[in-house]
Amino acid sequence: MNILKAGIIAAALATLSGNALAQNYPSKPIRWVVPYTPGGFTDNVTRMVTAKLQTILGQPIIIENKPGANSIIGADFVAKAAPDGYTILTVITAHAANATLYEGKLPFDHKSLAPVSLVAISPLILTTSKQFPAKNVSELIAYAKANPGKLAYGSSGVGSAAHLTSELLQTTAGVNMIHVPYKGTAPALADLMANNIQMLVDVPSSMMPHVKGGKVNALAMFSNERLPSAPDVPTIKQSGGPSIESSSWVMFFAPPGTPAAIVDKLSKAVNEAVKSPEIVARFTELGIVPMGLNPAETGKFLATEVEKWGSVIKTAKVTVQ
Repeated sequence: MNILKAGIIAAALATLSGNALAQNYPSKPIRWVVPYTPGGFTDNVTRMVTAKLQTILGQPIIIENKPGANSIIGADFVAKAAPDGYTILTVITAHAANATLYEGKLPFDHKSLAPVSLVAISPLILTTSKQFPAKNVSELIAYAKANPGKLAYGSSGVGSAAHLTSELLQTTAGVNMIHVPYKGTAPALADLMANNIQMLVDVPSSMMPHVKGGKVNALAMFSNERLPSAPDVPTIKQSGGPSIESSSWVMFFAPPGTPAAIVDKLSKAVNEAVKSPEIVARFTELGIVPMGLNPAETGKFLATEVEKWGSVIKTAKVTVQ
């Protein structure tokens, strides 16, 4: 038997083994790792989807929050877990940024995790404090140009979608703003309302309740179209800013080496969950777009995001301490 035939036979046996495992999958509870604290965008979306998913799969899903190091602690845990489909990871945009921010320093192979599904996308919203004079993005840019280094913007952390989107706006508009990173959206929002910072970009589900409550101003969405949940908020282009699209997204991964048949079965179940009427209705209310992409489409999307944010990181010279 030559090497080629042996390889073909081995691959066929692996496929048959994976298919056999998938037929009985899942047969026990699934551990679902969220590499952030409870209560935020990532955690909330994961819990909404997995609540539906466990009904579809017929097994309990246990959420474990493992925050730290810009999601690296949780991702590393799953990257080194058994590849049997019983430990799954949720990541957001920071995961794509980490490929560049921590290039050569990650404790796991960033490309080795098995994509399961791009679950949802949430276009980001640009908000300002009530005391900040600009009423649209055009006026904000004019203020920043006239007052270089005086406009402070917050973010939920270095490398977050909020941070990199603000950097993208800064470089595209040719302005100089000061970045104030926080450990999460909540403390950044508190300082925005106190006018300690003047601008904060984040997901609509975090910001719109405070916009509607009259505590902060909404200047624009980083999207091509207005969101049904916030029809009064213009797109960034409509608000006089550059044509920039940016979002936070939620993606599910399995450990490296998880059989493709299990990954595919899980991906199809996720797609069914996010396309269910109750999830679609809830997502739309929160300014979230349901996706449910298959593993190949998810991997392609991630590669595009790694390239996009890697370029922003290098252009803006973003570093982590």
